[in-house]
Amino acid sequence: MNITKGDVLELRRRLKKTECTFGQLCGCYVNSGKQVVLKFSQPFSELAEDEYHKYLEIAKKTLSGTLGSNLLELSFDRAEQATERQQYLLALKSSKLTNEALLDRLYEQVIEQYAYPGNYLILLYHDVYDVPSRATSGEEQDESEAIYEYLLCAVCPVDLAKPALGYREDENRIGARVRDQVVGLPDLGFVYPAFSDRGSDVNAVMYYVKPGRGSHPELVENVLGCVAQRTAAEDKLAFQRVVKDAFGEQEEQADAAFFHIQKTISDMVAEREQDTSLPPVSLTAETVCDLAAEAEVPADVRSHIEQAYAQTFGEMPPVADNVLDSRLVEQGTVRAHTAALEQKVAVLQQELAQQAAARADDLPPWEDDPAAIDLRVPAARAAQIRASVVDGQKCLLIPLEGEDSATVNGQRLSL
Repeated sequence: MNITKGDVLELRRRLKKTECTFGQLCGCYVNSGKQVVLKFSQPFSELAEDEYHKYLEIAKKTLSGTLGSNLLELSFDRAEQATERQQYLLALKSSKLTNEALLDRLYEQVIEQYAYPGNYLILLYHDVYDVPSRATSGEEQDESEAIYEYLLCAVCPVDLAKPALGYREDENRIGARVRDQVVGLPDLGFVYPAFSDRGSDVNAVMYYVKPGRGSHPELVENVLGCVAQRTAAEDKLAFQRVVKDAFGEQEEQADAAFFHIQKTISDMVAEREQDTSLPPVSLTAETVCDLAAEAEVPADVRSHIEQAYAQTFGEMPPVADNVLDSRLVEQGTVRAHTAALEQKVAVLQQELAQQAAARADDLPPWEDDPAAIDLRVPAARAAQIRASVVDGQKCLLIPLEGEDSATVNGQRLSL
């Protein structure tokens, strides 16, 4: 990968009113029936203030995300058709979005390949960035280092606003708002040529996908002419299927093994977060087979995993970060910790029950009889104790002399 985080941030931080240099903005609004409803084109600087910032927000979102996860660096296929598509993109860029025929071609290709059930808006931005040179200290200087001319494309869903109440001024009352069509943030987009090493890379496309969404390989291949790549979300799902499908109907064993493998991958990722000099772990088929062995997966299942993994990922194995399911690891760790605590509580309860039973065996027989009274007095005093009826109540009379005292159930009587 040639595009760096610094390259992306350099482009992204320019997208504010004081530094933005977008020249032309073009758009095509498409309905759910794949019919073009509206096309427009205008200088970006002539947009109304509120529209200016909304369009800027969309462009900025197309430059967001994590490289290798939902922000992908695509290379062109070696086929002749891909070369033609690369030349087309270069021509579209050079036209500065003023050639209607070239614009229509892109719109038509996106409409044909983009599988989306609702309405959406295709936006195209043209920009020329006068890249400032940098001193050896890293600070930017006034003189230019290079000219970077590029296209930014964003494909945004357009949905009905949510139902809500509002003030109806014409009727002077609170009533239901009119639900209009709202342009959302992009589901996907691309920048061409890619911005790499602070310059233009005509052999690469920076491709954005909304986190958690599919990469739309049909659009990557047939519109851009590039080699499709999986997003982190797709890598994660494919990895899970490879491991769990190898167990067949043994779901409990599959879940246990998959969690064990994920826990090991989590430790790998954590190690590299602590030491940034370490490269990301590339999960080859052999590496995954070793992880399965550590999880005590049977040999026949490991063999199945290795074969399916090689077939699924081929020569482009994912990095550990992309297949790590952090939530699964966290939830599994919490469950294991909770189970361990419950086990400790159960053992303690059993020990307490055994201790209580042992104490019960040592109690004198009258402890089990709430009506029994047991007196322990010196033998010389026992003869002085007598039973009598006082005010109609049976009583035991124990004479006390001098400094005598009495304690009942551990409580000293006041005499």
